[in-house]
Amino acid sequence: MGASIKNSVRSVRSSVHSVVGFVQAASKTDSYNRSMSLTEQIQKDITAAMKARDEARLSTLRMVKTALKNREIEKMAPLDEKESHQVLSTLIKQRKDSIEQFTKGGRQEMADKEAAEIKLIETYLPKAAGEEEIVAGVKVVIAEMGSPTMKDMGSVMKNVMARFAAAGMRVDGKQVSDTVKRELSER
Repeated sequence: MGASIKNSVRSVRSSVHSVVGFVQAASKTDSYNRSMSLTEQIQKDITAAMKARDEARLSTLRMVKTALKNREIEKMAPLDEKESHQVLSTLIKQRKDSIEQFTKGGRQEMADKEAAEIKLIETYLPKAAGEEEIVAGVKVVIAEMGSPTMKDMGSVMKNVMARFAAAGMRVDGKQVSDTVKRELSER
């Protein structure tokens, strides 16, 4: 009787081990195939920064995570990708304003710190449109609209921003505005 119980225990153990191995293998493949949300990716990068003892990166990532979490709390629902990117764009805009103020105040080391934060935050955003792409996009929209004047600047801006959003590209509204003004004034 003792031998049969031992055999039963062994067979149960081997069954459990094979089930556990299958579940572990399945979970590993799921994590590789599934795309991570922005928050998950940032948390993973926070852990990596902690292990690497990279204080500057860790500080910036924690700030980004906090901003995303605060926006999620305000909304009272999880953020989608577009809303997450909007939060990150706001953080970049704040950093650019800070750089301008620090430069005016003669605090170059602080301006450099803010610039480094911008570079890190931009890695989590889609590719930004370059100057040439913005000019080309503005010219295309102006051509499609016929011959808009400065009075039509708002509608031109709206169409240009919509075109870049549809293409999944990030653009600086101020840069687009300057380009639209320049192109409309040349007509």
